[in-house]
Amino acid sequence: MPETEIRAFEESHGIDLPVEYRSFVSEVGNGPAGPGHGLMPLTTPRREAGEEWAADNEWEEDRLQRRLAGPFPLTERLPGRIGVPTDALTSGTLMLADEGCGIFIRLVLNGPHTGEIWRIDPDWGGFVPVSSGFRTWYIDWLTGP
Repeated sequence: MPETEIRAFEESHGIDLPVEYRSFVSEVGNGPAGPGHGLMPLTTPRREAGEEWAADNEWEEDRLQRRLAGPFPLTERLPGRIGVPTDALTSGTLMLADEGCGIFIRLVLNGPHTGEIWRIDPDWGGFVPVSSGFRTWYIDWLTGP
């Protein structure tokens, strides 16, 4: 992605993308292959958007005014079943990938956990960190089984 588009996205949402993710988007691609059902694009909906995928709804919600710039509400992991609406927990995060069954991978954009990758599985796994950063998370996927 061109630097001007990345900067425009950041400015329109009042955020600074974590360096590792920002570098990936500028040097590798805007939503290429990745974990789960692939990485979601940063600036434009998937070509398949509109086919009733939950990931597309998450993508759109993330782009609501000031949502990405909001504070990340968790100070520690939240394991197990989540008893509150997930949108109350995902402020200040960007959905990176859909793992299916309502499970999403999110990049924390604000606060002490900035740059970490968290998985939200509201029915069973909770909202927990899975990697200290984008690069490690993506490389683990590339080199994994």
